[in-house]
Amino acid sequence: MKLVTVFTPTYNRAFCLGQLYASLIKQTATNFCWLIIDDGSTDTTKELVQTWIAEHKIEINYVFQENQGMHGAHNTAYSLITTELNVCIDSDDYMPNNAIELILNKWESVKHKNTIAGIVGLDVLKNGTIIGKQFPEALEFSTLNNMYTQYKITGDKKLVFRTDVVKKYPKYPIFKNERFVPLGTLYLMIDQDYELACLNKPLCVVEYLPDGSSNTIFKQYRLNPKGFRYARGVELKYLTSFKEKVKKCLHLISSTLFIGDFQFFKNNPQKLLTVVCFPFGFIFHGYILLKSKK
Repeated sequence: MKLVTVFTPTYNRAFCLGQLYASLIKQTATNFCWLIIDDGSTDTTKELVQTWIAEHKIEINYVFQENQGMHGAHNTAYSLITTELNVCIDSDDYMPNNAIELILNKWESVKHKNTIAGIVGLDVLKNGTIIGKQFPEALEFSTLNNMYTQYKITGDKKLVFRTDVVKKYPKYPIFKNERFVPLGTLYLMIDQDYELACLNKPLCVVEYLPDGSSNTIFKQYRLNPKGFRYARGVELKYLTSFKEKVKKCLHLISSTLFIGDFQFFKNNPQKLLTVVCFPFGFIFHGYILLKSKK
């Protein structure tokens, strides 16, 4: 059995999947397979992947499902993956040629530690520029949340998880007529029990497409309020920074106003703080309304 599953949720991204496939067949280590979760594409994704499967250059598993959104595709991937490690590479991103080798080497040095959920590595742009900050040289292990809040590291990072750890935690909820739940809710729950081994090497080359979630966040708030309210509840349960709790309360108020059920306190562990934040939450909601219509 392979050691690593690279999994890719994709929706109508046949036009850019080729660069990821090209990077995978060039990997300097081959102890991995590629799992593609086609989240209801209506383009030529299926036909394209079938041509790659027929080439037999790497092990590829293709699964089609009705469109559920990124989080639904992650649910499906986690339910199918049986390798020891897994890493999600988005359809518009790709891996440096030595990425799998770097993962395997790092894992060999830390896999004996039961408190480690996996590895966190760097994302880079196509020109080689590192996204955000690197890890301090002395930092060997950290939770994802501490990495950003305590060590002030910035920018997206690439997460490689132990599959048995991921499977311990609840799946992302699926809400009718919504297509997005922030993926960080799972990572925050894992943070409560495990750390990640820091790897100061690029594991992923990223490209932020105009229709990606990073560039459409205000519209996502409006279109997926139940998903965001679920995430705010999880964040308010586990985050310790007062400043962050206030931010999440504002978002929770806005998401609830978008839903229109006025259940501000359902699954909300910060009820008093939410009441205090009400006036600012309404103002913040108006700001999101304005930004999401642009």
